Amino acid sequence: MNSIRVSLVAMLVAAFTLVSFFAALNGYRSSMREAEQLLDQQLQYLSDLLILNGTTGTGEIVSTEHGDQLVFQVWREGQLLLRSRQAPEQQINELATGFRYANFSGYRWRSFTRAANDGSWYIVAERDDLRHRVAEEVVLESVLPLLLWLPVSALLVWVLVGWGLRPLRELSRQINLKRSDDLEPLAHEDTPAELERLVASTNSLLERLAASFEREKHFAAHAAHELRTPISVLKVHLHNLAGELPPGHTGLAHADAGVERMQHLVEQILDLNRTNPEIIKAHFSRFDLHTLAQRVTASAWPMFEQRHQTIALDGESVMLWGDEGLVETLLQNLLDNAAKYSPEGGEITVYAGRAGEFARLQVADTGPGIPEGERERVFERFYRAGSGASDITAGTGLGLAIVQHIAQLHHAAIRLEDNPVGRGLVVTVEFPLEPERGS
Repeated sequence: MNSIRVSLVAMLVAAFTLVSFFAALNGYRSSMREAEQLLDQQLQYLSDLLILNGTTGTGEIVSTEHGDQLVFQVWREGQLLLRSRQAPEQQINELATGFRYANFSGYRWRSFTRAANDGSWYIVAERDDLRHRVAEEVVLESVLPLLLWLPVSALLVWVLVGWGLRPLRELSRQINLKRSDDLEPLAHEDTPAELERLVASTNSLLERLAASFEREKHFAAHAAHELRTPISVLKVHLHNLAGELPPGHTGLAHADAGVERMQHLVEQILDLNRTNPEIIKAHFSRFDLHTLAQRVTASAWPMFEQRHQTIALDGESVMLWGDEGLVETLLQNLLDNAAKYSPEGGEITVYAGRAGEFARLQVADTGPGIPEGERERVFERFYRAGSGASDITAGTGLGLAIVQHIAQLHHAAIRLEDNPVGRGLVVTVEFPLEPERGS
């Protein structure tokens, strides 16, 4: 993953290193020139000292303290009057005032030649490699600290870039703190100029999303309303038709079941729209989960009695922070699934009570269950796991999607497990007892 901070630091450190390199190179060359001038002046001073000391011998050899580095010769009228021990007997350079280079004794030498008032010529020479070594040591001592400070500069750049990116991190924090149903514009007080366009674009996107969700809500509501009317008319016509056909007519039974299923689908689509955590605003309050379960199971009793099934409620009183209407819809969908997929004579058990730090709502049935490999997919819209239910009684594939939406809105966890009594499925929803921040 690319990082703006890493990229900026890398570019700035690279630029700083490049500039430092060229500055150091320029400084090195300039310092070397100055060092050459100083060393040349040193040769001039040495020749001045030799002239002041004078000479009286002919071909005399003198030992010097730095004989392997500095040599000299004194010539007059073509004769060598004086030389250092390491100097050659031959003339080092032509007898003309100035600086020159010469090669002898296996080295390259820098020489300076000048004439004295008595007509003598003085030649002073220094090994060129030693001159450069000394100059480089002096220059590198001044350049090396600059190179050693590069890691410190990189760390300083890292800190400063991080400080400069604080507004971007603050913007990211604001976006991350937004709930899924919070489409309000981002606050943009004291926003840096570089982020103004980003904040404006984000707020424009949030505005378009809010408008899109609002259109979706209105469309679902209007579509469901328009569908309810023809379905009601169909049911009336089927009721009238039932009086004209013999009892138990197969075609009428299938038509009636199809209309019921269509009506159930419309209601499920409405529920799915109402429970979508991205587009609804829940109304949270405190209520007793066990009392709610008593009310819902009591109202669902005729459905189980019609299928010759039994339903039992267990648990104890537990106060829950949430949307009571949505939790009621959640339990109704779980009971509806349990009734549809349990056989005649099946047993459905509901538990509503406290489980540690959670409020637990649990529905267990004795149906065919759901294979473990399909338990993640059953929360997808319109997905129906393989079961023993007939096509007429099978669900629409929206019930558990609605359950998941409501659970997400309440920050609750859902588990699907095998019924420990043998055949069947257990659906467990655990709600946090304390309200989540932002609920």
